[in-house]
Amino acid sequence: MSTPPPLAGSVSDLDQAAVRRMAEASSLDEFCTHWLDLQARMIEGVTAGLVAFEAGDGQPFAPVAAWPRSLAERDALVAAIERAIKERKGVVMRNDSVAPVASPEALRQVLSLPVLIGKKLHGVAAIEIMPRAQAPLLAVMRQLQWGIAWLQNWVLRQAAWPEAHLKHRLTTSLEMAALILEEKDYRSAATAFLTELATRLDCDRASLGLLKGKHVKVQALSHSSDFRKQMNLIRCIGQAMSESLDQQSVLVYPEPPDGEGRILREHEILARGHGSRAVCTVPFVDHEGVFFGALTLERSQEKPFDRATVNVCDSVAALAGPILEEKRRSGRALPVAAWESLKTFVRRLTGPRHVALKLIAGGLAALVIFFIFARGEFRVTAKTTLQGKIRRVASAPFKGFIQEAGARAGDIVEPGQLLCRLDDRDLRLERTKWSTEREQYSLEQRRSMAQGDLAAMKVLGRKIAQAEAQVALLDEQISRTKITSPFRGLVVSGDVSQSLGAPVDAGQVLFEIAPLDSYRLMLEVGEWDISYIRPGQKGRIILTSLPNEKIPFTVTRVTPVSLSEEGRSYFRVEGELEENLERLRPGMEGFSKVEIDRRRLIWIWTHDLIDWVRLKIWSWWP
Repeated sequence: MSTPPPLAGSVSDLDQAAVRRMAEASSLDEFCTHWLDLQARMIEGVTAGLVAFEAGDGQPFAPVAAWPRSLAERDALVAAIERAIKERKGVVMRNDSVAPVASPEALRQVLSLPVLIGKKLHGVAAIEIMPRAQAPLLAVMRQLQWGIAWLQNWVLRQAAWPEAHLKHRLTTSLEMAALILEEKDYRSAATAFLTELATRLDCDRASLGLLKGKHVKVQALSHSSDFRKQMNLIRCIGQAMSESLDQQSVLVYPEPPDGEGRILREHEILARGHGSRAVCTVPFVDHEGVFFGALTLERSQEKPFDRATVNVCDSVAALAGPILEEKRRSGRALPVAAWESLKTFVRRLTGPRHVALKLIAGGLAALVIFFIFARGEFRVTAKTTLQGKIRRVASAPFKGFIQEAGARAGDIVEPGQLLCRLDDRDLRLERTKWSTEREQYSLEQRRSMAQGDLAAMKVLGRKIAQAEAQVALLDEQISRTKITSPFRGLVVSGDVSQSLGAPVDAGQVLFEIAPLDSYRLMLEVGEWDISYIRPGQKGRIILTSLPNEKIPFTVTRVTPVSLSEEGRSYFRVEGELEENLERLRPGMEGFSKVEIDRRRLIWIWTHDLIDWVRLKIWSWWP
């Protein structure tokens, strides 16, 4: 798109009045009319002109301006425009193609150019000129191309205006919100907000009011922190705000020509009673759609509120109103805030709308009534471990070394099955030594007997008895190097398969074995619930590894000793299973529930909290 250069030597030579009228044009028709006037002055020999633009919404192109303004429709101009629309490029035609040859207009020429922005065709301009040679005709075409730039600029400005206006509205709203948030308290925030807004929008006064009951009470004025002496003015402003809230709409006085015919009685009283003014009132609406206040702006009547300013006020009120209300609420004293919250809740509960709140409140009331009168089984829950009734320990009978491993933790063993074997080589060497000494002592005793040495015979007899005792001891130790299972059961702990050749001390525990047909339960009952547990009570347990099995049991013993673990205190309670499953194994864990009695559901669910509160009150009470 080319920009039109000075067309007649300098800008001062142009028709400044026509250019100014184009700049001040408020509609496309007015702009195109002034544009044709300017082109007729700049291009010599123009006899007629026509501008057509797309009507929008898929409508065909239609004429928007003609020159001279009394011009009747000419077939030549229309034909040139239609051809330019079809070919989407500049067109030069002679009138004799559409007009009788004998007519005086037949020799005139028609130039038509499309108004293209990118690939989109927005309009077409056509002028009729007196006939001229090729070179002057090209100069006129170039002149018309420069003039088309004015139409393109108009289209671009109209496309950009909504975005620029929206940006201005958003920027103003955000800046006003930031100004409110910078202030520490509600009063100073409201005054600063109104003063800044009045300055930006060139207003004489800005007022803010909040709904109190059925009437609006003015809270703040611009440029003033104390307005108690202006009671008549404040009353009129409050009534104007109430008028806006009653109609739930933005009210502007004097009402613009395209207004909706709203009632403006209080606004008229305010305007006439306190100076000849223009008044605009915008209501505040919260996120629930409830109107809670209003913003009133006043200007001199010479500067009425236009649509753009009203839109800015509406955007500012939509964002700043809820922020100011929240700031006011957060600055209230606690009793006042509690009382207003209660009133708001009751109003929502008993008034119209808020169906969800009413349903929730009704449901909660029904649940409370149900839990107060409904009864259920009170049960104490406890973490539980499954243990064997007895646990046999297999320990090292003497110092030695592990030679062979026959089982490890998790294995099921039968009676007499090898668990592990100790190295007996040293024992056998020791036995051989003592056996040899015994034979030697026996030989020497026979020699003493042959010699009749009775004293030597007695000494050697003692040594023989000692050697035989050592041999018997070593035989017993050798027999005990084989450690076997005393009964059928599960190896609960012990694994020497990774310690072959390792030394062991006498009495060192190597294995723990529990039977598979006899179990007991160890319940960890919290100190809050231990007072409800008694021997003989029934219950059920669900093990982590068997979540689908509820196994019944009976409480057999309550241990009166408190234990602490992981920051909690508990008592151990023993229980006995009423039935044994083949899949049970010692060491399984789960949760058990001991049945106490039937009580109210509300007590069952709240007794822990009530007991905790009682204890805290007792500990704090002087």
